[in-house]
Amino acid sequence: MKCPYCGYEESKVIDSRPADDGERIRRRRECLGCGKRFTTHEVIETVPLIVVKRDKSREAFDRNKLTAGILRACEKRPVSLNSVEAIVDDIESKLQNSLDREVTSMAIGEYVMEHLKNLDEVAYVRFASVYRQFKDINTFMEELNKLLQEK
Repeated sequence: MKCPYCGYEESKVIDSRPADDGERIRRRRECLGCGKRFTTHEVIETVPLIVVKRDKSREAFDRNKLTAGILRACEKRPVSLNSVEAIVDDIESKLQNSLDREVTSMAIGEYVMEHLKNLDEVAYVRFASVYRQFKDINTFMEELNKLLQEK
C-alpha cells in the first residue's frame, strides 16, 4: 500500500476491524518510510453475473427475481420458504462458481426445473408452462406425459 504522505510502498497493518456495514474492513496502517499512520478500507471485489435473455438483451443477475419466479410456481403448494431459498442458493452458487460471467436465462430456467421436478411436480409444471411458453393444451399434455413416464 502506497503511503499518501511520502509515497513509500511499504507499510504495516496496526489494526483491522469491520466497517459499519460489515462488507468492508477498515485497516490502520503505518508507513515504514516516514512512520505516519493512515487508514485504508478493503472491499471484496465482485464481478457481476450477467443474464442473457431470449431477446439477447443483458441484465445483471437478480436473486430476488429468481426467488419471486419460483415462489409464483409454488404458490398454494406445500413447499416451504426454506426449500425455495435452498434452490436459489444452489443455483446462485452454481452460477458464481462457473467460469462464465454470462449465463443464459434458458440455463437458469433449466436449473430451476431440475429442482422443482424433485420438489413438487405441480410447481414444476407451472414453472415449465411459463418458461417453455406452452402455446396450447397439447404442449401442456406432452410435458405431463413426460413427467408420468419418468415415474
